[in-house]
Parts: sequence; C-alpha cells; structure tokens
Amino acid sequence: MNYESLFSPMKIGNVTIKNRIVMTPAEMNLNRPDGTPTERSIAYHERRARGGAGLIIPGICRVNDWNALTSFGQLSMSHDYHIEPMKKLVEAVHKHDAKIAIQLHHAGRQVNGIVYNFLPFVLPIEKVFPNFMQKMFKMMTPILESSLIDLNTFSIFSVYAPSKVEKSAHVSPPNRAMTKREIKKVIQDFINAAVRCQKAGIDIVQIHAAHGYLINQFLSPNTNHRTDEYGGSFENRLRFLDEIILGIREKCGKDYPIMVRLTVDEMYEKIGKPGKGYTIEEGKKIAKHLEELGVDALDITSAGYDTYNYWLEPTSFEVGWRDYLTAEIKSVVKTIPVGGAAFIRSPKQANELIETGNRDFVGSARNFFSDPDWANKAYEGREDEIIRCIGCLHCMSSCIDHAAVHFGKGLAGECALNPALGHEISDENIKRDAAGKKAIVIGAGPSGLMAAKVMARRGFEVTIFEKESKAGGQVMIASTPHLRKKLYWAIEDLENSVKKLGVTINYNTEISAEEIKKMNPYAVIISTGGTPIVPKSIPGIDLPIVKTSTDIIMGDEKPENKNIAVIGSGMTGLETAEELVEQNNKVTIVEMAKEIAPGTWFQLREDSLSRIEKGDVRFMPNYKLLEIKKDAIVVESVKDSNKETIDVDMVVLAMGVRSINKLYEELKDSDIQIAISGDAQKSGTIAHAIHGGYNAALEIK
Repeated sequence: MNYESLFSPMKIGNVTIKNRIVMTPAEMNLNRPDGTPTERSIAYHERRARGGAGLIIPGICRVNDWNALTSFGQLSMSHDYHIEPMKKLVEAVHKHDAKIAIQLHHAGRQVNGIVYNFLPFVLPIEKVFPNFMQKMFKMMTPILESSLIDLNTFSIFSVYAPSKVEKSAHVSPPNRAMTKREIKKVIQDFINAAVRCQKAGIDIVQIHAAHGYLINQFLSPNTNHRTDEYGGSFENRLRFLDEIILGIREKCGKDYPIMVRLTVDEMYEKIGKPGKGYTIEEGKKIAKHLEELGVDALDITSAGYDTYNYWLEPTSFEVGWRDYLTAEIKSVVKTIPVGGAAFIRSPKQANELIETGNRDFVGSARNFFSDPDWANKAYEGREDEIIRCIGCLHCMSSCIDHAAVHFGKGLAGECALNPALGHEISDENIKRDAAGKKAIVIGAGPSGLMAAKVMARRGFEVTIFEKESKAGGQVMIASTPHLRKKLYWAIEDLENSVKKLGVTINYNTEISAEEIKKMNPYAVIISTGGTPIVPKSIPGIDLPIVKTSTDIIMGDEKPENKNIAVIGSGMTGLETAEELVEQNNKVTIVEMAKEIAPGTWFQLREDSLSRIEKGDVRFMPNYKLLEIKKDAIVVESVKDSNKETIDVDMVVLAMGVRSINKLYEELKDSDIQIAISGDAQKSGTIAHAIHGGYNAALEIK
C-alpha cells in the first residue's frame, strides 16, 4: 500500500471510516423530482464507493419541498416516504465498506427561480401522473432556451432570506426577510430531515452552512441585517445553526454524528470588496464555537455565489491553494476531525496534506467525476492511471443548465473527461463484441483518443494516425498558456489509457483515403479536428498584419507594446487577449454579439476577465469587422450601423474553428463503417470532443 496517512482509518463521532478520502457533495441532478434516488443515482454513488472512497456525500438534499429547493433532480428528506428509497442508496454504498453522509440543505435566496416557482405546485400532479413534469418541461424547452425567460431572475414569489438584501450574483430572484415563525419552521424541517436520515441508516448527517445558502446567509453580516435574536451580534447570527444542531442532538441522540460544511471565508476581498461578509478570522471563531457545541467534524470550504471561483476553482488556480484555510481552522479546533476540499488532485498531494497535520481528511467531488477509481488506483500503486480533473467546470455548467432548462430531456450533470458519469449501468455493460476486428482512428486529439479507448474496450485492434508529432489537437493550443497547462492532463491521461489497452499510435503520419481502403479496416473514426476560421470575404484578410490566435498562443508571434485588435471574444479570444495583455500591448476586443464571451460559462469568463481588465483593453461588443487596412481596421455597430476606424499594428483572428473533414467525405460512401467526432464534426469544447469520441465508438456495429 502507498500513502499510509491517506489510507489510515479515522473516526467521525462513533463512525469509523476506512480511509481519509471523502467524496464531497456536488449536485448532478440524478434524482427524481420528488427527491427519491433513481437507479442511475444509486449506480453513480455505488460506483464511487466501489472505487475506494471512504465516505460518500451525495449532492444537496432539501429539507422541505416548498421553499428549500434548488434543483429538479436533488435528493429530499422532507417526508417519511423518502426513508425507504434512501435505504436503497445506503445499502448500495455500504456494500463496498464505505460510509455515507447526507447533506441537509436550504438554498435561501440562492434558489433557481424556475425550480422554486414550479416544483411545489407540480409535485402533487407528479404523484398521480408520473413523469408529468418531465413531459411538461420537454414541451417548454424551446421557451426556456430562448431569451424570453431569464431563469436567474424569473420568480412569481419572493424567496426566503434572513433579511431582504441585494440579489445574489448568478441567481437572483427577489428575496424577503423570514418571519420568526418561518425561521422556527425551517429549523424544524432540518431536525425532521435528520431524524429521517437516521431511520434510513445514514451514517452521518451533514449540515450545509456554506456557499451562500440559507444557513451561511444567517452567519454572514453581508446577508443578515436582522435586529432580533437571529441577527446582529456574532452569537445571534449563529443562533439559527445552533438551534438546528441542538434540535438534531435532542431528537437523534448524542451518538448520532453531525458534520457541518462551513464556509470559513466568504472571499469578498478576492473580488475587490474588502470588509464585506466575513473572513477567516471570523470563520475560526465559528468553527471553534461549533466544536464547543459538540459537532463531530468540520468540512471546510469557502466563498459563495458572489465569489463563485473561490469555491469551485477554474483550471487557472494552483492545486492546493485553499489548504491554508483548513490549517487556520486546525490551529483553533483540536478535538474533532477537520478537512475538506482544496483543489486536491494527486494522491501524493493528498497524503502530504494529511501528513502536515493541517487536515484530517481530504475532500473532492470532481476527482470522482473524472475517475471513480481515484482512491483504489492510489491504494494499489496505479496513480499513473488516474484520469485527473482538469478544472474545466463542465460539470457545473452542464448540471445547472440541465437542472432547469433541459430538465425535460432527462439530462444530468456531466464530466468533460468521463462520459460514463450518470450512465454507469450502460457503460459497465459495454460488450467486448469486436475481438480481432481492425479499427483505425484518424487524429489523436481528445475525441480520437477517447474513441480509441472505447473501441479497444470493445476488443478492436486499434491504430491511431496523427499527423503532428504529439497528441492533443486543439487542446495542445488551449493548454499552452501557463495558467491552463492542466488542460493537457486530459491528453496525457487519455494517451496513457489507450497505450495500456494496446492501441498503437503513429505520430507524424498523415494518411490518405486510398491508403485507408488498402488497409481494409472494419471501421474508421474520423477525428481530424479543425483549423482557425479565416473569412476570405473580409477585405484585407490576407495582409501581413493579420494573424490567428494560434500564432499568439503558441508563441510564433510575440508582439510587445503594440496596438492590437482581437476579433472574437470566445474563450480562445479571451485567452489570446490575456497573452497580449501580459506582453504590455494595448488590446481592442471586437465581438459581434451583444456581450463579451457569449455562451461561455460565467466562471471561465470572469476568471479570464479578472486578468484582462488589468491591462489597457477596450471591449467592443455589438460590433463587426468590415475591413482590414495596413494600419487600421474598420468596424461597424450591429445596433446602429455606425462605422469606426481604429488604428492597429496587428489584427488577431479568434473567430472559431472550421472542421477538417475531407477524409470523412472521401470515405463515407465506402463499405467501411465510418463515424466522425469532435471538431471534425462540429467545433466545440473538450467535453464535446470527448463525449463525441465516446459516442462515435459505440456507433460502430
């Protein structure tokens, strides 16, 4: 066994956990609207338990079905009828010598408006007509996908909060102050839910006092402006949480373990708002108070919706950057286990963090999204086989999108690197039905590598042909900036996986359709990627001052102290602008859409803009490029057709990627089975490419 500290047992209350590895909660929208677990949900959690995690904590579990909810697919322990279905989840986890905690949650002002307004009223109908809600939302999807409804602000009813305060960033229905009667009712909801957890055989109950949700809203002076016994002083702001904990103790007994997930620093100073909310110093006081109150463990975290990137980090953050928070809490909390997430990625890093004494357990959700066997691989000395989370945040963007807009399609949250997430049953039933058959994959980007991996699992003898000297495709470009190097982990890990499965990769090899036909393979998957779009219709596009984002990111062009126009503000455009700002250039970003980075997940946009905005940058949304001159560009307002000439030394095109699919066109009418995936089919993200490769490999019959 490697990593003795990581795999030593620990106790939370009277519960012994076999190792220090906790799968921390993250909502994946896998459960029924009534809050009971589906077969998919049970299989998902059981797969992670089988993968070696010592403690499994599913995503948010609501305590009532009226004002506590935030997702159509979250668990619930709001009624006695939830007890028996929950037992099935408990049994599945316990089969693998793992323990399970349930995280009791109330969203407060941070609810999803569409869920808040519809679910309470539709649930009774759902009881009589199963799947009514899904069918209803399937019909509503075109409206939800349009701009007619802003899901962040849509609400017929005001949502609960300690005080009427400003709207929370990213989810912003109107809110109102709770009455004392409502406070007492919600406290009782938490207590009743904990009692049901105990009856269902849940090992530990976790109270969600983090991330800007209702309990955290009571703790924070930013959101709690009350003047009664539930607000004002430090002691009063803790009263809501105290009464929940003491009520659970009274009803469940002193031996039933209680864990609290606690934001110990709201991180407002990180976004330039010092003095707002509370910092680690008050977080330490809260943690010490909870220890004295008698909780059995603390799961330490930070931030909330207003400071999202300091809770769920993008790839640009350093691994382990948050460990100092747990160290600070451990300096004052001495008698109970303390741990939590800290952008932990490798077993070596996790083991070292425990050895320092700064934490008693390590937590991660995203590690178990990308690789459910993370713990077992570490234990067995196979850490080189771990599929590492790259921090792309597709899990969050997909879950939030699917939980509301696309609920009618039955979609769950996804992992960019693991298409089997939420589909564990069907993935494990992939048949080895192609033994001895030859398959060719063209392209060793993320899509081609994933396709090869699945084909090899099916028994195909797979050969990859890659025209470049190394694998990666567009990811090779995206991962070049120093803050995004972790993106290339996706390629390294996939490449390692296919080699272990016996796949042959021929680099520096471009192959023709005729050569493929002569090899007479059973199947071919075309994953030839894409190339930057250079629209020939724009006058001056061939001038020497015109470059592509690839030229800048890969370092072929290194301009300094120049006036540069970047055309396009998708993620590639933003990454290009970042590089140019670092080189002290004056940058103008031209974007046809009404906003910068349209369609880009807000966390990635905010992360990139936080660095770009430190430079000399002009943003021009709602403008299109008309003409390029030898020392200027001409742009036109989409809104009013006004034209403007801007002096520039260089123009950088970041207008997307055009598919390279010539081979597909040449082979599609042959007798060989052909599939196409990734950018060769349609330009997209790493997630789009990997999921496309996975599905393409299963298309072959």
